[in-house]
Amino acid sequence: MNRIKTDICIIGAGSGGLSIAAGAVQMGAKVVLIEGGKMGGDCLNYGCVPSKALIASAKQAYAMSHGANLGVAETNAVVDYAAAKDHVHDVIATIAPVDSVERFEGLGVHVIREYGRFISETEVQAGDTIITARRFVVATGSGPLVPPIPGLDSVTYFTNENIFDLREKPKHLIIIGGGPIGVEMAQAHRRLGCNVTVIEGAKALGNDDPELAQIVLDTLREEGVNIIEDAQAEKISGKGDTITVHTAKGDFTGSHLLMAVGRMVNTDKLDLDKGGIEHDRRGLKVGDNLRSISNKRVYAAGDVAGGLQFTHVAGYHAGVLIRSMLFGLPSKQRTDHIPWATYTDPELAQVGLTEAQAKEKHGDKVEVVRFEFHHNDRAIAERKTKGLIKVMVLKGRPIGASIVGHQAGELIGMWAMAIANNMKMSAIANTVLPYPTITEVNKRAAGAYFSPRLFENPTVKRVVGFVQRWLP
Repeated sequence: MNRIKTDICIIGAGSGGLSIAAGAVQMGAKVVLIEGGKMGGDCLNYGCVPSKALIASAKQAYAMSHGANLGVAETNAVVDYAAAKDHVHDVIATIAPVDSVERFEGLGVHVIREYGRFISETEVQAGDTIITARRFVVATGSGPLVPPIPGLDSVTYFTNENIFDLREKPKHLIIIGGGPIGVEMAQAHRRLGCNVTVIEGAKALGNDDPELAQIVLDTLREEGVNIIEDAQAEKISGKGDTITVHTAKGDFTGSHLLMAVGRMVNTDKLDLDKGGIEHDRRGLKVGDNLRSISNKRVYAAGDVAGGLQFTHVAGYHAGVLIRSMLFGLPSKQRTDHIPWATYTDPELAQVGLTEAQAKEKHGDKVEVVRFEFHHNDRAIAERKTKGLIKVMVLKGRPIGASIVGHQAGELIGMWAMAIANNMKMSAIANTVLPYPTITEVNKRAAGAYFSPRLFENPTVKRVVGFVQRWLP
């Protein structure tokens, strides 16, 4: 049995683990990185990257048959589903070297390609190596949650971990789960020529502003996606090349089944109890400093920290931990400035409080300003006028923003920056933007906050009148 002593031992080479490893080793710490699966984790191999690549193929197919309003002859796109998957894997392969063993060993990280598990409060074993470290970081991420639906084990089904390996285009894809993953894959497959049915036990896109989410769902329905809400999957059966999902709202039959009902943290291989690490089904029990409440040598980053499950949150956690672990500085996470986006067309994005959350928390003190995309000149030029932005404002500062529309995932960044840095609405209003850009949607929303204060203010009118009458 080999033994290693190190400053920091990281379990999991996804976004959080890789960011910590790269930062720590380049600033002088000795780092061991353990990964039993694929380098790059879920995002690179099964999540963000392949899904956006497939969505890009779907957008291209859709554009070919929807160009008349731009003066371009429409044609029925001939979709090669297997070639689209080749594109997906080429994208993964292009990005993979940044997350590779070779790169991290080149930086000075000791990489061990085995699954790690705690054997004591101060030791982790990976294969035939035992690592003793001053600090451990658990960054093992999450995987697809597959609920115990009767009959599911008797049929072939897909999750995000293998749907991108499917090369035969589904004739009719049934998706159980109407969250971001479910609706993204629904629209992408519909645009690639599949019939698609989404079955959601509650409300589709239920974590987003319902008014804005409805715009996305209506668009998917217009494109031919069948979305069934408030329909819990009660049983699944299969016969020949068909799969049927039985619900209280009826039976739905298709050729392929995708499970997209949620995520489950990856802690089953870690033997956390042997490490004296308290945990539950949501992950490790940690404080705001991301440090284990029961074993002070252990920290968590990303999904296993028990909070928001996004790749960019894992990257953010890396910064929090680097400040505390490497420099001994007090460092705590916050969540009010964390944005997220669903990459449908139109896109849907959120940061901070939704309208309902803001009103529940602050009552009449909060002001909601709105601006619709059909007033934006660039959106008009590109025929991308479906959408709107809401900004929730408290005492002159944004506390939340909800956007549905073209490039919403890009637009939300300005509001995430404003909330993260406690900026005022005037900071957005005073920003000069190139014309014409979609980003002007943000500035016009800020303008909608100030307009009544300027144009409907009798004091302002009296001052202007005085100046015009008496000053040369």
